Amino acid sequence: MMKLHEMIPKRLRSGGIIVPLLIGMTSYSAQAAPPGGLPFGAYDPPGEFSTDRELTTEHLFLPWEDVFLGSLYDADVYARERNRDLMVTIEPWTWTRDSRNTPSFLINGIRTGLYDENMRAICSILDDLESDVTVRWAQEMDDDSGQFIWSNWEPSIYVSAFQRMINVCRSVAPDVTVMWSPLGREGLEEYYPGDDYVDVIGLSVFGLQAWEEEILGEAQTFTDIFGPRYERVQGFGKPVIVAELGYVGDAGYVDDWENSVRQDYPEYPRLTSVVYFNQQEVYPWPDDFGLPDWKVSERVVRQ
Repeated sequence: MMKLHEMIPKRLRSGGIIVPLLIGMTSYSAQAAPPGGLPFGAYDPPGEFSTDRELTTEHLFLPWEDVFLGSLYDADVYARERNRDLMVTIEPWTWTRDSRNTPSFLINGIRTGLYDENMRAICSILDDLESDVTVRWAQEMDDDSGQFIWSNWEPSIYVSAFQRMINVCRSVAPDVTVMWSPLGREGLEEYYPGDDYVDVIGLSVFGLQAWEEEILGEAQTFTDIFGPRYERVQGFGKPVIVAELGYVGDAGYVDDWENSVRQDYPEYPRLTSVVYFNQQEVYPWPDDFGLPDWKVSERVVRQ
């Protein structure tokens, strides 16, 4: 077998940055999945779901630059010990903010093959893992907030980039499940890369009571936010997953969401699972609402 360091191109090893296991190594207060029958997973750096045997998916976030890929093997062991699959979100940048490229540099780099080896190195290891793996590349491409350098591109450019990267990934990991994961806004269909490149569709659903009441005039339910987004993708005929889920508000608001997100809704027959984002927000919420803390231990705002 090829040695790990030989599989990782120099660009991926530069800077000496080691991404942590991206899963909780220390369990704080133990948490349980919300009530309901829909399969449930989590991105869980604090490890609050580490002892919950009901979870079916462990979500990881991985930059494709400045990263030690050996942590993926540890994540594989962690997931298998808990009978969980892996969903790996591959973000096409570095997490070192002062070293990030511009959108135009990233677009040209993908087009010319500069980043083929980054994707190939990651997917080679994913293919070597024992867990079932879903690859989610360059998520929320329909977002216009400025958070991601791969978002709000000309749709044809994004589609071409997605297709190229999935072709590279499948060349070394033919059995991975591929997720296309828009935020869920109007016009998302322009970014659809085609049935041959999508196995499952992911959507993001976040509820922030304070923002909703001030900006929208009233608090929103899970279905208020998810419903329109589901309608925009259900016509593609693919399974749908809530790939990122979070909610913050008073006790009543959180309780309402908690009892809604895992229910079996006849009107959403393609919805197959939800995956919680158990971490504080890393990019400012619009209208000066700061960084909501989606962690299950912190999401109830005391009045």
